Order: sequence, then C-alpha cells, then structure tokens
Amino acid sequence: MSKHVAVLMGGWSPEREVSLRSGAACAAALEGEGYRVTRVDVGRDVAEVLARLKPDAALNVLHGCPGEDGTIQGMLEILRIPYSHSGVLASALAMDKAQARIVMAAAGVPVAPGRVVSRAEAAQAHVMAPPYVLKPIAAGSSVGVLIVREDQTHPPQELHRADWPHGESLLVERFIPGLELTCAVLGDRALDVIEIESSHTFYDYESKYAQGGSQHILPARILPEIYQQVRMLSLKAHQALGCRGVSRADFRYDENAPEGTGLICLEVNTQPGMTETSLVPDLAAHMGLSFGGLVKWMVEDATLDR
Repeated sequence: MSKHVAVLMGGWSPEREVSLRSGAACAAALEGEGYRVTRVDVGRDVAEVLARLKPDAALNVLHGCPGEDGTIQGMLEILRIPYSHSGVLASALAMDKAQARIVMAAAGVPVAPGRVVSRAEAAQAHVMAPPYVLKPIAAGSSVGVLIVREDQTHPPQELHRADWPHGESLLVERFIPGLELTCAVLGDRALDVIEIESSHTFYDYESKYAQGGSQHILPARILPEIYQQVRMLSLKAHQALGCRGVSRADFRYDENAPEGTGLICLEVNTQPGMTETSLVPDLAAHMGLSFGGLVKWMVEDATLDR
C-alpha cells in the first residue's frame, strides 16, 4: 500500500501564491513517484483537517508564517505526524533574522554589520550611513525589503505607511554589493553554488518567482576557494541553526572587498521555494537528482522530534 502524504501549501502569509505553486508542483511529482497525495490548502482548521486525514507523512511546502516559524511544526509534533524540513526550534530561530545572525556569527559564519531598530526610528532619519538595507525581522521571499542607496537623503517613505504590514521592528544591515550566491544543504551534504543574475536592483520577489526575472548560473563563476567556502559556510549555518532536511543559504560576495571579508551570509531559508523557477530543484538536478527524486527524498526524510 502506497504511503499517504499530505502536502501542506497555501496558508495566509504574503507568500501564499508562491506556496500554492510549490505545493502543486510537489504534489504532482509525488503522485508520479507512486505516493497517495492529499493537497491541503492550510487554513486555521488545519489541525482538524490533518487529524481527520491521518497521513503517514506531511510534506511542508508552506512559506512564511505559520509554516516556516515553528508553528506548524509544533502542531505536527502534537498530532504525531512525521514532517519534512526543520523542526520547531530551528524553524523559529532561522525565521527570526535578528536571532539567526547572532547564532551564525557565533559559529563563524560571516554576517553583515547590523542591528534591530524600530520602524519609527528608521522612518525619522538614517539609522546607518547609506547604503543600507531594511528588512522585516520575520519574512521571506524578500517581502518588505527596502534598499537605501548612497544618494538618498531621507529614509524610505514606505516606512510612514499607516498600513505598514511588516511589524514594528526591523533589521538594518550594511548593504553588501557584488554577486548574489546561493547554496542548498540536503541532509548533511552541501550541494553546488548558484550565481543569480537579476534584471532588478536586487533578487526581489519578482526576480525570484516571475519567469525570466532572474538567471541561475550553475556552477557560479567564482574562484574555486570561494566556491568551496560558500559550501562550507552553508553547511556550518545549517548545523548551527539546527536545521534538518533541506535548507538554502543566501550570500553576497564583494570581489573588491579586502581579502577574507567579501563573503557575507544574508540568511538561511528552512522552507526554500519549490516552484519551476526555484533554486533548490536546480541544484538537485545539477547533482543528478530529478525533481521527483528530490521530493521523494524529502518525504522519506520526514520524522518527528526534528
């Protein structure tokens, strides 16, 4: 009898549409691999739905809250349904950019100079000499990220919005110029390194998910020692945060920085995208693992107490 997998997708975060696309692709791939699949568009009644379905495993393809911050993971632990990706603590920790950077820096993973500021403080005057980046503490897919350029005399006007949806605490970090690099970790193995070329000012939401929004160059066109350093740091960050299954670490590399200072880890994603334009499927394919094989690996890796 084939294993019954609940594919958790959708949810109510700003990344809902991307999650639905990731979930649809994964569900179809799992059916192609012979699994019995139930697609679950996650709502507030998800615990009730899963208690009724009683799947053998849950493939978590949610992005943002509640799928990426430890909330769904805790519910799955209570229901005793084995699940993919990272557990409660690692998910919550990686989602909180301010706390994650403390843990990564302590483990020897380089992060950009930065600190947490209030939205009111950031809106009033420059909280750091430009150029700098303002990020929501807990959001993915570059949602809510603001880049302040050197020639900007005032902070971004968006910070004054009455309907600002990204919380009252922000992370401000030094803007790191240069190449956008990413590397995935599969279990205890760092995969290859992708260089991302985007037609936008940075690798924003549209670059990530619109067809033609970015180009993935694999392997990245960087020196061999930098290439291996990205792989080593991706695995180190994955382990320091306590991640499980698949994660993806994003970097900036400034080739013009003083030697040994140019590579900076921006963040670790515990629920990386699984759409047709996503990075992890590209990296898996490069190592000879098909999309179906990748999704199957994630399901077979599903456990409790992660």
